Amino acid sequence: MSTSTATSLETASPLADWACLFKSRITFFVAIAAAVGAWTATGGAPFGAVIEAAFYITLTSASACALNHVIERDLDKLMDRTKDRPLPTGRIGVRDAVLVAALLGVAGVVGLALRFNLLSSLLSLATIAAYTLVYTPIKRYSSFNTIVGAVPGAMAPLLGAVALNGEPGAFGWGLFATLFVWQFPHFFSIAWLYREDYAKAGMRMLPCEPNSEGLAGRQALLYGVTIIPAGLLPCFGGEATVFYAIGSIGLGLCYIAAAAAFARQESRTSARRLMFTSLLYLPCLFAVALFDRLVIQL
Repeated sequence: MSTSTATSLETASPLADWACLFKSRITFFVAIAAAVGAWTATGGAPFGAVIEAAFYITLTSASACALNHVIERDLDKLMDRTKDRPLPTGRIGVRDAVLVAALLGVAGVVGLALRFNLLSSLLSLATIAAYTLVYTPIKRYSSFNTIVGAVPGAMAPLLGAVALNGEPGAFGWGLFATLFVWQFPHFFSIAWLYREDYAKAGMRMLPCEPNSEGLAGRQALLYGVTIIPAGLLPCFGGEATVFYAIGSIGLGLCYIAAAAAFARQESRTSARRLMFTSLLYLPCLFAVALFDRLVIQL
């Protein structure tokens, strides 16, 4: 065992292990996206209802992430960036992980059904199934996994909208479409940075494919360009103002510029810049959406 691995095992805490299993950063983002989707779809629903809906949706996300870890635990052992996770190292047992994931998933799905509506509950169940039973296994066989995974990955704001509004509405669909498109430049930059690790585990990511030099950059730019029309869907549906349109276009142009730099030259610098730009894009867009819906339109 390497010194770094030994150190990580010694310093790991049970709380940190479970946070890792639930992919806490992704799950936190899901909570925010679900709350934004719920609030913008209704034009300002009661704060308590928004938080409750986001809570149940977050439970389903944590469930899906834990099941993803269970399914990929053997592959995680092969990659440097994942080999110290709690399941490959045995710090959390597979049975415990499955049990907790099942409990969280049931709590989230049933909570949405009882407290909100059946449609949001069924959609959340379908999201868990798509992420764990379709996206996770297909990563071993096809680079199309990014497209497949982008659907459940974009569901949080739509689920929030459906839970509070009974239907997605223009904002729900707009945020779903934006998040769907957003994922491609984001994931291509990450896949390029860790392409050797993914290849070692046999995962079929685009930058790992034969003769794929330059392909990740071009695909990132192609999808990046579509983020502007996707972001304008709430305007086309009459639920957003010119303020939102200007903000969405401005943020989209920044994202496209980062994707274009990555397409022009695939390098660690351009890939990291694109990744960091993607991480800034979404909270800024959510802030614009909330400000437009809750302040400008009052």
